[in-house]
Amino acid sequence: MTVREESGTAPTPMTSPSSPSGTPGARDRAGAAAGLLLIILVAVNLRPALTAVGPLVGSVRDDLHLSGTAAGALTTLPLMFLGSYGLLAAFLRRPPRPEALLVTAMVALTAAIGLRMIPVTAALFAGSLVAGMAISVGNIAVPGIIKRDHPHRITAVTALYTVALSGGAALGSGLAVPIQDATGGNWRVPLSLLAVPAMLAALVWLPRLLKVRRTAAAAGAAPAAGSHRDVARKVWRSPLAWKITLFFGLQSSLAYVLFAWLPTMLTDRGLSQSAAGFVTAASSLIQIVGNMCLPLLAARLRDQRPIALLVGLFTAAGFAGLTWAPLGGMWLFVVILGLGQGGSFALALSMIGLRSPDAATAAQLSGMVQGLGYVISAFGPLLIGALHDATSGWTVPVALVVAIALTEIVPGLGAGRARVLE
Repeated sequence: MTVREESGTAPTPMTSPSSPSGTPGARDRAGAAAGLLLIILVAVNLRPALTAVGPLVGSVRDDLHLSGTAAGALTTLPLMFLGSYGLLAAFLRRPPRPEALLVTAMVALTAAIGLRMIPVTAALFAGSLVAGMAISVGNIAVPGIIKRDHPHRITAVTALYTVALSGGAALGSGLAVPIQDATGGNWRVPLSLLAVPAMLAALVWLPRLLKVRRTAAAAGAAPAAGSHRDVARKVWRSPLAWKITLFFGLQSSLAYVLFAWLPTMLTDRGLSQSAAGFVTAASSLIQIVGNMCLPLLAARLRDQRPIALLVGLFTAAGFAGLTWAPLGGMWLFVVILGLGQGGSFALALSMIGLRSPDAATAAQLSGMVQGLGYVISAFGPLLIGALHDATSGWTVPVALVVAIALTEIVPGLGAGRARVLE
């Protein structure tokens, strides 16, 4: 697949049943606002089912008499399947409509949460696996919808989407234990409550799905199997698509390293367990600021290469400073790391829409980038843990983390130039 340089003129937005043309400006604005709210509602559901388990894992382990390995698998199992649908999407005969994907994802997520409530250990693990698969469907579908419905505001809408993702993750981890304590110490209650917003998202998206199907039936439209596979084949053969995938995978691997190992790194430096957890949480919250800064930077730059360079340097400096700099300057590096990782995640997702000429390509590119990217990211925490065990320290593991952060700049520069796949 070749690429072409972007011109100064924004691409003509694709018309779709969910974004009709020729309507008054006020109605267009109301429809766009409603579409944004629907995207946000999905986004806030795509992380709590994962992040709420970590704070409760001690209670789950004691209640079900799980081994340390089994308890660790409970939190890592769904992470390994966050990109599973993306790997499958290229082989489908016809592409499902994105609205159908989101309704399916939210219904499956609701079912997964219910499955985890069954008082059988096997059901808890099965529910976690299904939750990871359901979330992968939502992960893949949203960037294509953003490209289709908001082609002139891809970075701004993607930033809003990533803010909602981060906010949902923070709420899931932050409210799990207080809800457990308020309900008599029952860890099943906070996990079961996650089904409420997931089902709400499914119900809210269902009318839009039905509308799309009615409009398509009236027009006699049907997805073309051949063209779908052609687009998938060309995307997977594109060097530009591989650069975006590598950038996404490397930056995601560092995000999981932060969640998995930063608290341990800080306690080994002398912080208390609660202080280390607070620092890690603060860095995650600052990522929201990094998410929001992306459209401000993108609006002032012709392409995204300077942003890719900046977020890579910030991430490397943040990890290095938190590991080796005096603890008196710790909060400076917390801010630097949060801005770097928040900006890199928003940039990686924005590139899916910015480098795609149309929504069909964006959907396929989203599947490839996140499908392979989350596989790459899963190796980050495992490799860092293995190096820590082998060296009995953090010098070598953090040196590798810094190297990964600097390495992500290379595909970031290649993917950041203003061009699109053809």
